[in-house]
This record gives sequence, structure tokens and C-alpha cells, in this order.
Amino acid sequence: MTAEAADLEKFLKQVDQISELVKEMNSNDAVSQQRAAEKADQLISALKEKGEVDEPCKTRLNRTVINNKPAENRAAPCGLRNDADTSQENFMKLLEKDALERSERRKENELLAKALKEMGNEAFAKGDYETAVQRYSEGLEKLRDMQVLYTNRAQAYIKLEKYKEAVNDCEWALKCNEKCLKAYVHMGRANLALKNYEEAHRCYQKILEIDPMQERLVKDYINQVYCEEKKNTQEKEALEEFEQGKENATSLLELLQKLAKPDQVNLYYAGGIRLLTERIKDCTEQTLFRINNGFSVINSNIIVQRSLSVKSQDPFNNELCVSVLVLWQAVCKGNEENQRVLMQWAGSTECLIEMLASEKPEIQKECVALVLIYSLTEHGRALLLRNLDLTKLLERLMGCMHHQDVIATNAVGIMANLAVEKKFRVQFRPNFATAVMPHFITLLRSLSSSNRSVLPQCISTMSNMAGDEGIRKQLADSKECWEACLVAMDDYLSSSKDSQHRDIAAALLGLMLNLSLERNAVIQGEAVNITARGVTLLCCMDGDIITKTTRLLSHILPQSSEAVDEAVKAGTVKKMFKLLKAGGQVTVRYAVMTLAVCTKQSRQASEELVKLDKKFCTLVKLLSVEDELTVGNAVLCLSQCIDIPGAATALLNSDIVKILLKCAGGDARKTTVQQNAAIALGKLCTAEPRHLSLLRQLHGLEILNSCMKHIK
Repeated sequence: MTAEAADLEKFLKQVDQISELVKEMNSNDAVSQQRAAEKADQLISALKEKGEVDEPCKTRLNRTVINNKPAENRAAPCGLRNDADTSQENFMKLLEKDALERSERRKENELLAKALKEMGNEAFAKGDYETAVQRYSEGLEKLRDMQVLYTNRAQAYIKLEKYKEAVNDCEWALKCNEKCLKAYVHMGRANLALKNYEEAHRCYQKILEIDPMQERLVKDYINQVYCEEKKNTQEKEALEEFEQGKENATSLLELLQKLAKPDQVNLYYAGGIRLLTERIKDCTEQTLFRINNGFSVINSNIIVQRSLSVKSQDPFNNELCVSVLVLWQAVCKGNEENQRVLMQWAGSTECLIEMLASEKPEIQKECVALVLIYSLTEHGRALLLRNLDLTKLLERLMGCMHHQDVIATNAVGIMANLAVEKKFRVQFRPNFATAVMPHFITLLRSLSSSNRSVLPQCISTMSNMAGDEGIRKQLADSKECWEACLVAMDDYLSSSKDSQHRDIAAALLGLMLNLSLERNAVIQGEAVNITARGVTLLCCMDGDIITKTTRLLSHILPQSSEAVDEAVKAGTVKKMFKLLKAGGQVTVRYAVMTLAVCTKQSRQASEELVKLDKKFCTLVKLLSVEDELTVGNAVLCLSQCIDIPGAATALLNSDIVKILLKCAGGDARKTTVQQNAAIALGKLCTAEPRHLSLLRQLHGLEILNSCMKHIK
């Protein structure tokens, strides 16, 4: 084949390739257009490398607009494939020109699409979803591959209950970006509305696969799917039983019809509601109540509404109110959908808050029992957090603590259940100091008039809430709170030490432990008083009380030298030393920490410890345990005791140099262990030079030199 023939064949082959590319570019499929543009870029780059293209060019695809009707005064590249007289060079230049023109058009379309998106967002924010859809659609006419337009339009479609259209838009968004989280969120919501539960679940799981950090969000969405699917199943089963003519199902409907009669006397409705409550045995009756407008029949009744007012003095109104609360308990227990419907019923949340503070014990009792049902599940707690005034809720619950019956027990149960929710603690943080703290302080100051059976759980709930840094700081910064804790502790110290008092003391210590994590002037000011109570508590025989007291002292003493002096004078060193010899792992950890604080600030403490542990057998033994915190503090104690005359000499016949060297040159995660051990070795060899010769024999100086980087 001649060179001329080879060039001609090569040219024709390139023309065929370009013709195929142009066909794909004219396709209505955005993916095909993208693929064609990429191939065109590759072809131009290849020709450029071979020197067959004079000027550089980069093809940019306008995925939104493919001009199927080119202007007559502009030659389209696709027309060139039939022009045999057109040279390869001119053909490529025209192709490049077309690519540049398409790139400019795309830039213009991007600006228009963004402007239309903003207009759509404004319409959406105003609730004009039809206009929002129109603007997003106009934007997509300008830019077919703009992902955000698809997801925004899908969200507007969901508002318009056009769920299939929403799913379709989400699929297009995923073609633009397969990891688009918003597309999966909206697709999940649309499928949920279409009752495609498995597909909705799959969409939400896909979010977690793409971004594992969205675990909490995905959990909430999956719970929605679970609740909706459960609701649908319950309604089908309930209708089947009703259609089968089962007595309980049919009689429930008859009772609802009778209760729907207007303008009857209070006793008529109270008696009917009691009978209705007796009919509700399980989920089937709960569901039939809901789907037969039971909430509307009861809650919309003017007579019933009047009875729910706390201002009513009519005894018959009170009886009707109690019957309604008992009915609500029956229909909401274990039924998430009924709980949602009741909580979102107009006026019901305000009624619940007010009835929690009712002067009628029977009303308050049933209202607290109803709120407790909600607090038992994550779904129910979420409803409470979204719909109730949390400040008023906790105020009312704290006010129940003085009751001597089930009201107090259930009220503190609600508080304990809510306190485990991080959302609750965060939401309540701004109002904690004014809404709860004063009530709690009053409660601690008046233990004798409070329900002692619920106090431990109440105090533990406050301790759980103190797990939130903001709430903990508010409590720890309150001088009144610390004083109230000490008053309550004095009540225990002067009591008969029965199990009830013991539980209160243990809960108090747990709370004070949490608060002592803070460092502030209030704690420093109260440190001596806290220490005095703590030293007294160390004399009790309860292991849990002793361990918590030891931990508390280890937190408090570092904040006050006066508190250290108080502790040393009260014989704390001897008590801590006994715990080192007989305590458990946790007790030993905090006992040696307390001794480290005392010996650091008080020479008297160091002298006492040397007398108690003459050859340091107990402290040296602690240097071999696995707990690095214990080892570090034991080394610190030893280092401080070596300053006492004769202490270093007492260690001459021991393995202390080898043990400390091992600690100094070890690979502990806490560098303070190496640091304290190196300092102890230095003090040991300075106080008694005979230890230095052994250190040299063990190549200790080289080891210490290598670990000097840990010593600041």
C-alpha cells in the first residue's frame, strides 16, 4: 500500500470515529453525551501529540443542550462527514471550534440554571411547591446534569405527594453522582410514602455504606420505616378481624358511635369511656380505635375538653378527666402510631403539662402514668422531646418528688428515661439552672420531707444529666448545689445507715464525683468541707461507699492545699495505706492517687507513709501492676518519700533500681510513668550514692539518656 493510500485510509477511519462521536453527542442520553465528549477529548489529544492539530483544544460537553437545529449560517461538524473535499486539518479545526462554542454555551447555561435554582428555592421556602417544581424544571432544560436540581425537585414533588416523580428525579441525580446522599434520603422518603418498605430500607442503608458517620441519621430513618410498616400491618389485621365480625372489634365501633353523641352529661361520657377502655385488650383494638376516628370522637368533644382543664372544680369533670387519661394509656401502650397521633393532636400537649401539676392527685397520677409510657421507648421519648415544653415538664416532675406514692416513683422514672437521651440534655442545657437546679437543691436540703425511696434514682438522674459538659458546669459552679450535697451527706452520716440511707449516700457520691471533674473557685472554696465528710465516710464498712469516697478525694485534694492539710491531719494517709494493702483494683488506683497528692504537698504525709511502709514493700509491689495510672502514682509517691532521711538507705538491698529502670525505659503509653521513674532514680542515687554503682552496672545511664526525651 502506498503512503498516500495509507493516509487516505487513516483519514477515513478517523472520519468514521468522529461520525460515531457526533451521533452520540446528538443523543438525548446525558450519559452517552458525556462518554462521547470524553472520547472526543482523547482523540484530539492523540492527534495533538502526533502533530496533526495546530492548536490545543479541550472539549467540554454541554449535557443540557444539544443543538439539533444548527443555524444555517454555521456549518455543523456532523455535516462534514459527507464532504469528501474537506481536508483532515480543516475538519479538526471546525470540530475544535464547535467544542469551544459548546463550552461557552454551557457556561451561559450554568449561570441560568443556578439562577433558576435559587428562584425555585425561594418558592419552596414559601410553600409554593408547584412554582418550585417549574423553576427547577426550567433549570434542568438549561443544564441536564445539574444534580442539585434533581434532588431539589424531588423534595418539592414529595411535598406535592408526587412520589413516583420524586423517585425518578432521585435516580437521575444518582446518574450524575452515585454517592449523592440527598438522593437516597428523598428516594427513601418517597418509597416509604409508596409503601415500598424494603426499597426505602435499602435507600437508607446505602447512606450508611457511603458515609458511616451518618449512623444516627440512618437509624432515625429506618425507625420511621419500621413504624410505618408496623402501622400498615396492624391496620390490615384489625380490619380483617372487624370484617370477620369479632365481638370485641364490633362492640368497640358501637361504643365510639354512642360516644359521638353531642351534649350528653359528664357521667354518660365517663361511663362510656370506661367501657371503651375495657374493650381495648391488644393492638387490634388500639388500631381500630385509631382508624375509626377514636381520637377525634374523644378529643373533639366539648364536654371532654372542658374536663381536661385544670381550672375545673366540678367533681364529675374530674372523674371524666381521669377516665380519658386511663383510655389514652390503654390506646398508647406499646403502640407507636397511637402515641404519635395523640401527641400531635391540637391542645393535647398543653393539657398534659398542666395536668402534671394538677391539685387532684388522681388526675396527676394518671397523667404521670401516661407520660411514663412514652418515656419507656426511644420512639416515645423522641415524641416528648419534639412536642412538650421540656422546661415545664421537668419542673412538674421535680414537683412530684415530695409525693409518698406511685406518683413520685413514676415521675423519677420519666426523668431517668429522658436523661439517657443526649438530645434531651442538649435541648435542656440553656434552662437547666433556672428550671431544675433550684428544685433539686431544695430537694437535697429537705430529705426528711421527701420520698426517700425515689431519692437515689432522682440524684442518679441528675448525675446522668451532668454527663453533659454544659449541665455539669452549671451544677459544679453552684455553691448552693455543693452546700446542698453536703447537707444531704450530713443526713446520711447522722442516720441509722440503713439500706435506704446507704443508697442515697452512694448516689450523692456519684453526683459529686461527676461535678468534681470540673476545676473552679467554688470547688476550691468547698474542698475542706468536702474532704472532712469524705474522711468520715472512709470509716464506714461499705465497700462501694469507700471506693467512691476515695475517688472523690483524689479529685478534690489536688484543687486545695488546705484540703490536703485537713486530710493528713484526719489520718487519711493511714486509711489510704490500708486500702493499698486490702482494696480492690479500682480502690487501689484512687488510693495511691490520693497518697500521691498528699505526699506531694505535705512532708508530714511523706513521713507517715515512710513509717507505715518502712521498706516500701507495698509501693514497690504496685510498680509491677498492669494499670499505668497506678504505677505512675506509686512511682510519684516513692519519689517524694525518698526525700525523707533514711528512706533511700532502706532500699539498698532491694531490686528498686532495676524496677525503676524498667519503668523509665519501658514503653508505657503514659509518658508520666517514664518521667516519674527517671526522677525517682535520680533522687535515689543522689540520696544514697551506693545505688549509683548498681545503676551503672545495669547500663542505667545509657537507658536514662535514651528516655530523656520524655522528661520535660
